[in-house]
Amino acid sequence: MRRSITFFLFSIFLGVTMLLGPSPSWAYPFWAQDNYKNPREATGKIVCANCHLSNMPTRAEVPQSVGADSVFKAVVKIPYKAGTQEIGADGSQVPLQVGAVVMLPDGFKLAPQDRWTEDIKEETKGVYFSQYSEDQENIIVVGPLPGDQNKEIVFPILSPDPRTDKNIQFGKYSIHVGGNRGRGQVYPTGEKSNNNVTIASKGGEVTSILDQDDGSKLISLQTKEGEEITEKVPNGPQVIVKVGDDLEPGKPLTNDPNVGGFGQIDTEVVLQSKARVYGLIIFFMGVSLSQILLVLKKKQVEKVQAAKGI
Repeated sequence: MRRSITFFLFSIFLGVTMLLGPSPSWAYPFWAQDNYKNPREATGKIVCANCHLSNMPTRAEVPQSVGADSVFKAVVKIPYKAGTQEIGADGSQVPLQVGAVVMLPDGFKLAPQDRWTEDIKEETKGVYFSQYSEDQENIIVVGPLPGDQNKEIVFPILSPDPRTDKNIQFGKYSIHVGGNRGRGQVYPTGEKSNNNVTIASKGGEVTSILDQDDGSKLISLQTKEGEEITEKVPNGPQVIVKVGDDLEPGKPLTNDPNVGGFGQIDTEVVLQSKARVYGLIIFFMGVSLSQILLVLKKKQVEKVQAAKGI
């Protein structure tokens, strides 16, 4: 009896751990992680745009320059109207979720938690970060996350140190950022999701609209040639035609349920050497001192000339 209770409790614990414990395979964008070795194509397009067809703005904020072996924040902003809901895979209304990917230069990576400040810990509460793949620690993905609480996602980044890593040089580096809100319109298999407009493949008169057990609808059309066409509308989008309507080919049968979209932006950061900063300060001080000495010298010459009556 005791052994049965122990096994039962262990089963519950294991189940809860699997449900609540974060897993990189669940992280946004898991389909991209499974299908693309690199999330950025040769054209510069981030592959998330292959499934999320709508375009919405994404903004990124990073410091202009950072020091070697220092922790800084990259902030990804994913704006959208508060309270927006979308249709889920089962056709029900669900809160909009967001995700982001940050592609850092080689050598840059997610900062270890023991170097996070209290502000960073507070700003990243409830956010789970993962690498795009095991050997790409410079590519960080996040999500899906509840959108209303995560319109700004803070990425704590650790810069490399060229003094210890000879493959890294001081200078300017590019950062590529992608931000998504909502579900995609196409699955990696090429199949359309229910987050799409359904259109008539052929023109004709709507003869019937039938509800199915799974929530989908079958719309029957009769063409001018007398051919019977059946269009299936997945569960979720709202049908905007009625029996008796005469439709042209390509006419929408439903509304557009998509309220999300993907956006990407490129930005830059300078990996700055302290010695260069100190040298620049000394240079500016030298120039300023030279200007002051020139002015003083000019005043001295003017006094001499005035005394000689020149």
